Amino acid sequence: MSQHRGRKTDTQSFIHSPEKQQQLYKRTLLVVVISQIFGGAGLAAGITVGALLARDMLGTDSVSGLPTALFTLGSAGAALLVGRLSQRFGRRTGLATGFLAGGLGAIGVIIAAVTNSIWLLFLSLFIYGAGTATNLQARYAGTDLASSKQRAKAVSIAMVSTTLGAVAGPNLVDVMGEFAVSIGIPALAGPFILAAAAYTLAGLILFVSLRPDPFIVAKAIADAKQSSGRLPLEENADLSMIDKRRGILAGASVMVITQFVMTAIMTMTPIHMGHHGFGLNAVGIVIGFHIGAMFLPSLVTGMLVDKIGRSAMAIASAITLLAAGLLAAWGPADSMAVLVTALVLLGLGWNFGLISGTAILVDATPPTTRAKTQGSVDVGIALSGAIGGGLSGIIVAQSSFATLSITGAMLSLVLIPIVMWAGIHKQWKPAESN
Repeated sequence: MSQHRGRKTDTQSFIHSPEKQQQLYKRTLLVVVISQIFGGAGLAAGITVGALLARDMLGTDSVSGLPTALFTLGSAGAALLVGRLSQRFGRRTGLATGFLAGGLGAIGVIIAAVTNSIWLLFLSLFIYGAGTATNLQARYAGTDLASSKQRAKAVSIAMVSTTLGAVAGPNLVDVMGEFAVSIGIPALAGPFILAAAAYTLAGLILFVSLRPDPFIVAKAIADAKQSSGRLPLEENADLSMIDKRRGILAGASVMVITQFVMTAIMTMTPIHMGHHGFGLNAVGIVIGFHIGAMFLPSLVTGMLVDKIGRSAMAIASAITLLAAGLLAAWGPADSMAVLVTALVLLGLGWNFGLISGTAILVDATPPTTRAKTQGSVDVGIALSGAIGGGLSGIIVAQSSFATLSITGAMLSLVLIPIVMWAGIHKQWKPAESN
């Protein structure tokens, strides 16, 4: 009881102090940045070698998309759990739990590779997906105390910090593989040793350092303003319920479709490269460039989303994904330069979509339901990734990598009518006009 009163008193001190709110906002971003560096390294393992590990253990290419489907399906359940925990107990509890679960899953993958247990591999990849979901949900923590002028920027800072770990991860494939062999573990399980350590560290950093909890403080501020009759302008209080629902639907659709297209093409790229004589090191380089493009441009993307608008960048996402799919399908399959360019465009299109979609979603939701809604939307994002990853192997096995890429390219164009229907360009103006 006294602990609860202490936390409430600590939170109350922020309600009427904009200076303390900004200090906590900046401190929260710092903690998120540090945790995301480790989280990015954990994320990269499954993307880079998950499909290759499953292929070696199962002896067939047709189920090579299954690992991505499993850990993205696991991330769907984790997104729901992290969102609910964050809504009830704050970001600290939700995010720390998710990262620690991801670390546990990575340990399970290592044990499965050593014992050659397919079922343990599947179960562990499912649990490992919690880290992927948490990596994405961490971007919301930076927006809790951000104004509408800071939201896209806050998301971009959280995402760009993931780059350091995410780009380093694939390029450590050979090093971690050699280390794994030296201690009697299969080489392809090596990156999961890095993932286990990275996710665990990310969870511990958040659990220890994310105090006071930014989401709990943001809810207290919103409650105080509502009870006093003062509603913040940045919450778009003048929007109708229909406009807000359209905003939620549009933001979710942008993120879901970009996730589906990106995951489907990215999942089968290592297999496609293997069929054309590329080694594991080349795969690591291509995926490293891809992940770099997913996160590194985030600061510029965030600025553009705040400056020229949410809808413009969502449409830019569709056009960029279209170009990526067409280049991957029609470019020379044995050209490293073409593969790198296609995967960079794929990552960039995803980056545009995730940041613009996140900003649209945050704009449309009040703090009283925000974390819960964010978690539910991230379930859809994870499920779309699971479906994309699962279908990708089947499509390539039954047809070709080119067919998969063209299908993804055409699907990305659906974003344009969705954004225009929602009227985001009319509802939310660039930040400087708010």
